[in-house]
Amino acid sequence: MKTLITAAHLVTPTGTLPEPILLVEDGHILAIHSRDAAELPQADLHRDYPGATLAPTYFDVHIHGCCGHDVMEGTAEAVETVNRFLPKHGVGAYLPTTMTAPKDVILRGLAGLARVLAAPTAPGQARPLGLHFEGPFLSHSKRGAHPTRDLLAPSIAFFDAMWQAAEGHVRLMTVAPELPGALELITHATSRGVRVSIGHSDGSSADAHAAIAAGAVSATHTFNAMRRLDHREPGLLGAVLSSDALYAELVCDGIHVDPAVVQLFARAKPADRAILITDAMSAAGMPDGNYKLGELDVRVTAGRAVTGDDTLAGSTLTLENGVRNYAQFANVPLPQAARAASSNPAHMAGFADSIGALTIGRFADFNVLSASGALEATYLGGIAV
Repeated sequence: MKTLITAAHLVTPTGTLPEPILLVEDGHILAIHSRDAAELPQADLHRDYPGATLAPTYFDVHIHGCCGHDVMEGTAEAVETVNRFLPKHGVGAYLPTTMTAPKDVILRGLAGLARVLAAPTAPGQARPLGLHFEGPFLSHSKRGAHPTRDLLAPSIAFFDAMWQAAEGHVRLMTVAPELPGALELITHATSRGVRVSIGHSDGSSADAHAAIAAGAVSATHTFNAMRRLDHREPGLLGAVLSSDALYAELVCDGIHVDPAVVQLFARAKPADRAILITDAMSAAGMPDGNYKLGELDVRVTAGRAVTGDDTLAGSTLTLENGVRNYAQFANVPLPQAARAASSNPAHMAGFADSIGALTIGRFADFNVLSASGALEATYLGGIAV
């Protein structure tokens, strides 16, 4: 069956296509044209979205859970809950993200996740494309919600144990680059095809540049769990904002980073290096109350997730709202905000040949966005979910 989708705009990797004609067959994109260049083709079904923008589905590279489940449970139920929830918020793919925990808990969770990730994802669900290790190789002073007792010095041996438990289903790892052994670990992980992100760090600008030279490609939730910017020692943050080569994550919920600072971030980072994430935890999609982030007890009030006295512990953000917020806070065009949640993370994580862009032959995974960025519909494999 052929489905014809028409709208006002279509987001491309570098711009927009006006008055697009998107033809879908057997779950894949068969053709893309502009109405100025082609007549409407024959199709079995035509869905028109006047005034709307078609964009690739989003790719969240940093998410811990939702709907009362944490991915570190390592169960099919936990992962499938996330798989079902995310398309309702425009996400077609993601990296389940782990937390610092006791060694045995980490390895047990990774073994469970490996079994789940090896199985095919059901139609209409978001696809987990690999794991993000957020910890345990993090700074004690910038640990955020990660428990002090379980933090470890960078260790190639334990990274390899994690790799083996996860059966190689690892795509991204966060490391504090100033820790002894961090640069060797970054080089080793990179040699295995793992992307390394620097974060949860009290490191200097020199530490950040050394990590980049060793292979680091991104920064974890920029501004959060980083040394504050100083005009004489800009620290990790200064390097992140000034390095055009480095990708940089941002939690754009208006809680983690003030909207005025979001605007500064957008001015500092090249448009193709900004990455929007949620850092969502098990309370996402749920009412206020008490939840878990890994092994941690987290309380949520008015959507703000904290642990201990008042330490932020992930978020309850959905990526559709992150995109809308970014366009509003940073005053950037909607296509630029959409690319920060789709093509940019796809390039960073090494999936640009399969996701993050609407291209002939690929799966017809796309969002329909209103002029304000509101999510009107999400299609996975050419079917509205």
